[in-house]
Amino acid sequence: MYIHIMNRSVVVTIMIALWGLIAPVAEAKIDRPNVLFILIDDLGGRDLPVYGNPFNETPHIDRLAKDGILFHNAYAAPVCSATRASIQSGQYPARVGIFDFIPGHWRPHEEVVVPKHRTQHLPDDITTIGNIMQNAGYKTGYFGKWHLGNSDLHMPNARGYDEAHMYAGGGFYKPKFKPEYKTQKGERLSDSLTRMGIDFIKAHRNDPFFLFISHYDVHVQLDADRALIAKYLQKQSDPDYACNAVYAAMIEHVDRSVGRLMATLDQQGLGENTLVIFYSDNGGVDNRYDNVPLLGGQSRNVYPDGHPLRYIATTNAPLRAGKGTLYEGGIRVPLIVRWAGEIAPGSSSQALVTSADFYPTFLALAEGTKPKLQTLDGVSFLPALIHDQFDPEREIFTHYPVYHHEQPMSALRKGDWKIVQNLVSDTFELYNLKYDINEMTDLKFSYPERTHALKRALSQWQTDTRAQMPVSNPDFDPNKRYDWGKHPDR
Repeated sequence: MYIHIMNRSVVVTIMIALWGLIAPVAEAKIDRPNVLFILIDDLGGRDLPVYGNPFNETPHIDRLAKDGILFHNAYAAPVCSATRASIQSGQYPARVGIFDFIPGHWRPHEEVVVPKHRTQHLPDDITTIGNIMQNAGYKTGYFGKWHLGNSDLHMPNARGYDEAHMYAGGGFYKPKFKPEYKTQKGERLSDSLTRMGIDFIKAHRNDPFFLFISHYDVHVQLDADRALIAKYLQKQSDPDYACNAVYAAMIEHVDRSVGRLMATLDQQGLGENTLVIFYSDNGGVDNRYDNVPLLGGQSRNVYPDGHPLRYIATTNAPLRAGKGTLYEGGIRVPLIVRWAGEIAPGSSSQALVTSADFYPTFLALAEGTKPKLQTLDGVSFLPALIHDQFDPEREIFTHYPVYHHEQPMSALRKGDWKIVQNLVSDTFELYNLKYDINEMTDLKFSYPERTHALKRALSQWQTDTRAQMPVSNPDFDPNKRYDWGKHPDR
């Protein structure tokens, strides 16, 4: 009798334990959600009103944040191709072997020779997030900037996307696409991409879909509609922000795209079951690395010769520096997510999130199968989305072994602490981001034990990912060190 009672007790205990594992699943949606991923090019971490910007206007993005969750510690690589490779692979750019834009920066007379990408396209052995969603039964679409290879074998329609039109140059008002896409007369690039997205949503309203809209806005050379530019030229400037009217107009073009896409989801009855992500591929451009004017196209003469705003796109303050650096202005980016019924409206999160996290997050959403031979560096941030649960001491790594606005660097953020390694001098800087968001006070001598621990963790990560490093340059010429040359792989 005693044995019988004990067996029942064990069975009940096991059932309770199993129910504890199953119960959270019952709370989730019955249908797998659609995913709309909106990626912006070069939008800074402080360019949006929802992050405190006093000048730019984004009513539709504001609404997205009001209905969803705003992340304050979202990270990307410091340049476009690296972030895009990370999103598609679920890996850090250092592991993928694409750490700069393709083909890359090159200063042939510098103190060190910087490494070249292992491949000048997304490696063929990578199972992309498009492949994963496709295999899970999703209809997949990719429209816009790709920057991970231009040959037929390496474009998005060969890398897991059922429908794709890759932006192939021509600027904002005469865009070209591969495969070819017929634009309407006078149609701006942002509007063409939005129209592609709207058509895709309507065509697949009865299927689960994964739609990737990859804008070229707000990349240089800056160009926008004259009527919008005029509006911002007449607007009172803020003394703590650049207030470039062309840049502000480009942000409004993006905002209009977000509004049209969201309206289409609602009109098609899909707003309740579509997870929407708004994200940028790197920090804002304070000025070009080669110091040429930023204005182009029909907007090249908006500011006269000698005007500072011919050279300044945005201000990332209080974040330090901008695109092409591993300081916060170069890698901390906007991230907004909406998922009706699952994410508490108007919420915010301090979770540490990086570009490699989208892959495992979408994998979980789609109930997909993880590639057996592909290391995933990211972690799903579904717990942060739904319950604001995250590891506050998580480690986030960035690696940029090339010259751009700064010397080659590598960095690690762990909790509130961040260590930055100069890969030329092999010197380190230590910052506490909680009290020093500007990264102005180097604390390595005040906290030697913490500095040593973070140095060790960064070094181990570099080894684990086979992160490529600069090497001494036998042709170093101090008189020519800042001259830009043609990349050997261009």
